Amino acid sequence: MITEAEMRIQAHVRIERGTRCFLSGRCRLPNSYLYDKEIIPRVEKAILADGRFADTSVWAEGQRRWVSLKGCVRRKEQAKALEQLVRQLDDVEAVINQLVVKQR
Repeated sequence: MITEAEMRIQAHVRIERGTRCFLSGRCRLPNSYLYDKEIIPRVEKAILADGRFADTSVWAEGQRRWVSLKGCVRRKEQAKALEQLVRQLDDVEAVINQLVVKQR
């Protein structure tokens, strides 16, 4: 639970973040949250199309153009490659790599 004052501060930060990016011409949508429903399907498509990650168990979560990669990979090189792949996708602002290396 948060106070009404904290709620107003959080609302301001959320609104300002996407608006500033949009008005500067760096973002195509006026609100960072509007990207949420389209970014994760593009992440999934890119990972599947790449072909290097068939032996992994990975999922992605997204919010405000930030993508969190979670799950298991076989080698740390795979974790780095996944992060780089997702970072290159349009509209992705940040990637949080929470992948764990687990070998059989």
